[in-house]
This record gives sequence, structure tokens and C-alpha cells, in this order.
Amino acid sequence: MSTNRVAIVEASLDRYLASAPAPLRLLASADPLRPGSRLTAGQALELFEDMALSRALDVAARELKRTDRSYYTISSAGHEANVVLGALLRPTDPCFLHYRSGALMMARARQLPGSDPALDTMLGVCASSDDPVSGGRHKVWGSKAGWVPPQTSTIASHLPKAMGAAFALGRARRMNVDSGVPVSSIVCCSFGDASTNHATALSGLNAGRFAARRGRPAPILWVCEDNGIGISTKTPEGWIQETFEGRSGVPYFLAAGELDEVYDAAAEAVHCCRRQRGPVFLHLKTERLWGHAGSDIETSYRRLEEIEAIEERDPLLAAARRLVTTGAATPAELAAVVARTRERAMAAAEEAAGRPKLATREAVERPLAPWDAAAVRAMAEAPADAAVRSEAFAGALPEQAATPQRRTLAAMINAALHDEMLRHPEILLFGEDVGRKGGVYGVTQGLQRLFGQARCFDTVLDETSILGIAQGAALMGLLPMPEIQYLAYLHNAIDQLRGEACSLQFFSDGQFRNPMVLRIQGLAYQKGFGGHFHNDPSIGALRDIPGLMLAVPARGDDAVRLLRGCVAAAKACGRVVVFVEPIALYHERDLHQPGDGGWLSDYPPPDGSPGSALLPGEVGVHHPDHRDVLIVSYGNGLRLSLRAVERLEREHGVRARVLDLRWLAPLPFEAIERHALGCGGVLVADECRRTAGGVADAVIARLAEADYHRPMRSVRSADCYVPLGPAADLVLLSEDEIVAGAVEAAGRR
Repeated sequence: MSTNRVAIVEASLDRYLASAPAPLRLLASADPLRPGSRLTAGQALELFEDMALSRALDVAARELKRTDRSYYTISSAGHEANVVLGALLRPTDPCFLHYRSGALMMARARQLPGSDPALDTMLGVCASSDDPVSGGRHKVWGSKAGWVPPQTSTIASHLPKAMGAAFALGRARRMNVDSGVPVSSIVCCSFGDASTNHATALSGLNAGRFAARRGRPAPILWVCEDNGIGISTKTPEGWIQETFEGRSGVPYFLAAGELDEVYDAAAEAVHCCRRQRGPVFLHLKTERLWGHAGSDIETSYRRLEEIEAIEERDPLLAAARRLVTTGAATPAELAAVVARTRERAMAAAEEAAGRPKLATREAVERPLAPWDAAAVRAMAEAPADAAVRSEAFAGALPEQAATPQRRTLAAMINAALHDEMLRHPEILLFGEDVGRKGGVYGVTQGLQRLFGQARCFDTVLDETSILGIAQGAALMGLLPMPEIQYLAYLHNAIDQLRGEACSLQFFSDGQFRNPMVLRIQGLAYQKGFGGHFHNDPSIGALRDIPGLMLAVPARGDDAVRLLRGCVAAAKACGRVVVFVEPIALYHERDLHQPGDGGWLSDYPPPDGSPGSALLPGEVGVHHPDHRDVLIVSYGNGLRLSLRAVERLEREHGVRARVLDLRWLAPLPFEAIERHALGCGGVLVADECRRTAGGVADAVIARLAEADYHRPMRSVRSADCYVPLGPAADLVLLSEDEIVAGAVEAAGRR
């Protein structure tokens, strides 16, 4: 069905160009297509050629698929009206694009000397390793030179980061950080009409409007390419206009009709966005030809008469008629353009089909998780400016603090945040309640006062938007440090990490990156507060994300050194790093007995000394001379394990070594194996849920695969939500369970 409809649409255009009479009067190249229009005859002819090339590439992709030489057939056919945006926007206007953006990309490429958009497109369709965008990892629209970060998400999950990029344009300027684009740039973000119903889309749209209402510049051009259907589900007639027209603070423009009318409406929208430095909504009417993709049997949900009516509204045919009737071109000229673009597309297709593919696992993985240990180490341990620190801390440096209140985990993280923001002026810290309030637990106190609202600010109450701001800010040259208030809240927005942030370097072949350090207040054991949403014992969803780095401190001094390593990993290697802070340990002071101060620590100064930062693989070892059993743990489990050590020796004669993982992704397997070989057995004390919520499965599996034949056990929290009040103790990992598990792993009864 699809191939036949393709041939029918092509034949319809050919018949018109073969039979249409030549115009009585030809326009000069500089003449407007109609009186008062911004579109000239010369520009219109270029737009038609770009539309025709996009269409020809869609046809070529289907032909290659028919002969089993390509892998992608979602086409731009019917959406060619977006060509006007490719011509109107500047190459320095970042674009986050819908997957039907072929014509836009052809027109944008005209502004990039030396580019070959036909071959580039077909290399992506064929998944060739020569593809200059993704290196053969996916068919995406993208261009480093043209400021088009590739988007693999097709259901609106790119909207929040597009908004974040627009928001960060002005923020970078205020912070004297080079964003890589002129201050007059705007951001363009396109999406389909069906996608506007997605919660992620609404998050991005709302955040942009919220920023504008708060007086924060966010020049973003929202482009809804409305073809009236999402795969097989129709959008109600008038839905987009009813939903988005008349919203305060977001001017609405409708682009429909003839090519010059669409061009003029889009030009107004672009000019408005650039002038007002705020969000603008462009409603671009389009059609969808040939179904959702090559495998889509459109007649299963659309009547043939409906399909034929859509084909009669083919925008390429309409543009040809408009150019001929206005005198911008003769039918013969346009027929020559069509023939030339078809030949060019098929030549590119044949060339791309013979190009190499990714051939090894190493080649596929290469851009996923770049790592330069030497660069990270040098950055993390670089000494801070003593005079700057003394002034910022008003002479009371954290390493000189003597009172317990200044040496808790929360206080240590607070001081480390001060230091890192002093050392790295491009850091932005933001989230819910982090500014004036200083965080729910006081961890960000004083940061806004010292660094101002440009660098420490409160956001809209929406985790998706927070992570969108982070991605966009990172693309604009900033180093974002967003905060998610509780671990359970992350699950509302985790695809912004999984599908977007952590995939960017992979799907752009390392050309784009969005480094960040995401701070999450999490884990369990809070007393007298919370229930599940404030006591979430599960990091499994984070560990499942390819390329993500995950650090969990337990003690204050470790937290400081880990945070330095996290910031350096993000800045030097472009990594996405998550730093989970155990809430229950924030203000803990004691370890064994009230008043013993065993959980307080001294602040490691950023003086450049070796060991002043921690990198992946660097674990903490307590009681290294004990050999009966190795207890592997992290976070709250570390404190429980250290308490259990005394009981084990006193009550059972078992001398336990404790290994603090610190890094949960990547796990420090080499250190685990090394210390396991020095002990009579291994116990993993995992505070997270029993069923893949933590790390126990991975640690035990690795030891088993390494032929570790001594006893291995694990104790974990129940596979259950955490209830409110004392009942929480019934489902969380306990000290008693650690003692019993360690005795068993040590081979004692």
C-alpha cells in the first residue's frame, strides 16, 4: 500500500508539471511572491528545491528498505512546510527538532557551506558508521555546525531541555559564560500535535511560560506541526488552537495556506520571539502522507477517500502550483528541480548503502561514557584560591571549624557546595526551595546570599522541568547542579535522565554533551517523618541507566571528596552524575553511644593534596586488619555495619572488615574482589529493596563469576513500600540482620 501511494503522489506532481501552462509573466528573483509578502521569488524557488529534496530522500529511504539496505522509514512527507523555519532561523539558533524535519534541515544546510544534507541523511537511514550525526547509532536529525542536537525522543521529551536551553541563554550571559551562540539567538523546538497531550510536553511548555511570568528571559519558539493525527489516533478538530491560543505571555501565530502565507506567519513568529525574548507558539498546519512509517498500514484506520483527499493537499504540489501561478518559476524549471533532487537522493542512497556499519561492541559503546582519569583527577584535586575562599567564608574556613554543628554530613556538603561554586564559576545550583530557604534540610543555606540569584535559584515545582533546565543549561556551556528534593520524586521525571541526558553523547557520537551533577536527597531511615515518598530505599532505576555515574556518601569527609570527583567528572568528561545524599545521616553526630561524636568528621581542604578528591573505584575500608568476614555496604548501611562490627566481635568473636562502596555506578568490582580474597566470607548489607533495588545482586553475581568459593550472603530491605512511623523499622534493613548475616557468612553458628 505504502509503495503504491508513494508512486501515486509522485505521479500527481509530475502530471501537473508536465501539463501546467507557463506563467504569462515571470517575476524577478527579488520580487515578492505577492504584494506585501516577505518571500521573494528567488527564495521561494530555493524553498521548493529543499522541499523536493526532502521528499526525494523519503522515497529513497523506502526504496532502500524495500531492498533490505536501510532501517528507517519515518518520513517528512507532508510536513515540508517546516522548510520556512530552516530558512528563517539562523544556524546559531539552537534547534530541538521533531522527527519529520527533513525540509527544515535541507534549508538550514544551505546556510552551512560545504554540507551535504542528502548524503548525511541517507547515512543515518542506513545506520552507517560514517553518519556525521550519530556515527550509525540511530537515524536522527542533527548538526554540530548547525546547532541541532540530535533528538531520539519523539513524544515530547525534548521540550523540557529545549526550554532549559532558552532559559540558559540569558543566564549564561549574566554569568559571563560563553554559550557558544550570540546573545540574540533564540531556541526552536518542534513537535507534533499528538505530543502536546504528553505530560512531558506540558511540563516544558508550562516551564517556559512560568519563566516568562517571572521575568526570566526564555526566548523559545514552540513549533507545533499539526497534521491532525498521532499514528492512528486523530486530534480533535481545532484542538491545538483552542488549547494554545490566547495564553497570556505566549503569543500565538497560525501558519497555514500558501507557501508565502506560511513563510510570512513564521517570519512574524521568529521576529516576535527574538524581539520579546520570551516563548512564542507557532501553529504550523501540515499533512501526513504515507502513514506513520513504511510499516504502517494506513488503510486499517483511514478510509481510502480520506487518504486521497490528503494527497490532493500535498504541500509539494501546492507549492509548485503557487510558484507557477505567481510567475516565480515555469513548470519546466520546477520539473527540472524535481528530477535533479530525485537523482541526487538516489545517488546518496546508493552511496550510503555501501558505507560501513558499526562492527564491534567497543565501537558502539565508545561515546557513551567517556573517561579521562588523569584530567578528572587534576581538576578534582586542583587547589582553590586561598584568598577567595577566605573572603567567601568570612575567614571561618570549614576545615578550621571546631563545633559539632559545623562538622555533620549536611554541613560538610554545604561547605563543599560553596567551595565548588567558588572554583567553578559556571556552576548553577537550582531546584525546589534551594534558594532563600536554603533547602528543606538546610544543605544549601547561604549559597544564594553569596552567589546571587543568577547562580542559585528556586524553580517551578516540577522535577521534569528541573532536569530540562539542567540539560539545556549544560548545552549552553554552564555546569548545572540541580536538586531533586526526594528520591521518590525523581520517578516522575526519570526519563529526562534515561532517555535524554545520558543518551546525548551516545547518539551525537560525542559531539554534544550535557554535563551535570544531580543532587538527590534520598534513601530511608528518617525518624518521625515521611512514609514512602520521604523514605525511598531504591536506587535500582538509576543503576539501570547506561553511562550514568552514581555516588552515595555516608560520612561528611567522604561527601566532600566525592562531590569534588563528581564535579570534575561532569566538567572534564561531560558526564551525567547523580549524587544521592542520605537524609537520615545529614545531622547525625554519634556512632555507637550518644555523645561519642563518631559520625562527625573534619573538612578536607581543597589544597591540592593527594586524596582530597575521590574518583570511581576508590572505596572506603574500615577495620582493614579484620579477616573473618567482609561487609560490603554504603550510605545508611555503612553506619549500621560499623555499629554491627562491635557487636560481632563482642558477641560472636567475629572480626569484620567493612567496605564502603561510595560509588554505586560504576561499582568498584576490583576493590570488592581484592578485599573479598582477604576475608573468610562476604556479606552485602544493602539498605535498598530486595528485588533489584540496590547493588547486592550485582556484587554477589560478580564474585560468583570470579570463582569466589567462600560463603556469600546478603541482607536487604524488604521488597515493600516504607510505611509511616515505627512500622518502617519492620521493612528496612536492621543492625540485627547485619549481625546475623555476618555470622553466617563467617561460617559461625
